Amino acid sequence: MAASIKDVAKEAGVSIATVSRVLNDVDVVNEETKRKVLEAIDKLGYRPNIIARSLKTQRTKTIGIIIPDISNQFYPEIVRGAEDVANIYDYNIMLCNTDLDFEKEMEYLRVLKEKMVDGVLYMSASLEPAILKLIKQLQLTMVLVETANDNEDIPSVTIDNKKAAYDGVNYLIERGNKKIAYIGAHEDEENASAVRYIGYKEALKDNNFSIDDNITCFGGLKAKDGYDGMNQILDKQSIDSVFCCSDELAMGTINALRDRNIRVPEDVDVIGFGNIYSASVFYPKITTVAQPMYDMGSVGMRMLIKLINKQKVENTKYVLNHELIKRDSCK
Repeated sequence: MAASIKDVAKEAGVSIATVSRVLNDVDVVNEETKRKVLEAIDKLGYRPNIIARSLKTQRTKTIGIIIPDISNQFYPEIVRGAEDVANIYDYNIMLCNTDLDFEKEMEYLRVLKEKMVDGVLYMSASLEPAILKLIKQLQLTMVLVETANDNEDIPSVTIDNKKAAYDGVNYLIERGNKKIAYIGAHEDEENASAVRYIGYKEALKDNNFSIDDNITCFGGLKAKDGYDGMNQILDKQSIDSVFCCSDELAMGTINALRDRNIRVPEDVDVIGFGNIYSASVFYPKITTVAQPMYDMGSVGMRMLIKLINKQKVENTKYVLNHELIKRDSCK
């Protein structure tokens, strides 16, 4: 039979109230008494009744993490950073994968509210008005990771996606490229990838290049989207380089070029975005704009835990640094 809090109190020679204070880390218990209680807990293998405790404290020590696509190598690395921090502070994780499904995303927000999670680390496929409206209704303590929404007071951890894309396109221009294609999200979408198209356009404009709709392709961020998008562009005209909104897109793009006997980087330079592990082992190794994935998760989780515990947060709009990783897919 599992040990109870009464058993712990008897073993330590203290009151049940004292054991409760130790479990809830209340400072009024002196160190010697705390030591006795912790030794009794360890000896008896006592584990608190989480449900009863949460009803009393209105805390479950559980944090929900919503990600749009668990098969994308970008998100597990963020989750790893978040989970490592959560473990330090004794929080459990409830992971929700939406499969880029808008209705599933909405339902998971409701489920997390029903499960009484203390907070949510949220990577949204797209912050549509309906999503933002539901977030307000549910009154969940939340931190956005990867995507920020400037019109809403939701704390976030991102990189400067516009500047990151701008730097990537500038690098292609510095390589002497003149016809720089774009494959990725459209600027009208409410997500981080969409902002990269704005950076792409600004880099072209600042270098006196015109925007050519024939060499832009909008869609998803998977390898297949890159493959199909590259073929659509090549059916219209030739190019000398491609800026891709994700590393997976870059992989699909390179495969499409290879199937047409177009060499990378000898004939066409390709740059990706994200710096997922596969980018470093793909052939050719992909030049990419790196996001600090682990740090995005860990910083976001630290901020969320502070918000949950009503602690002061100096900055609710963290913008972490990006980095251009130069590899073999550009000359």
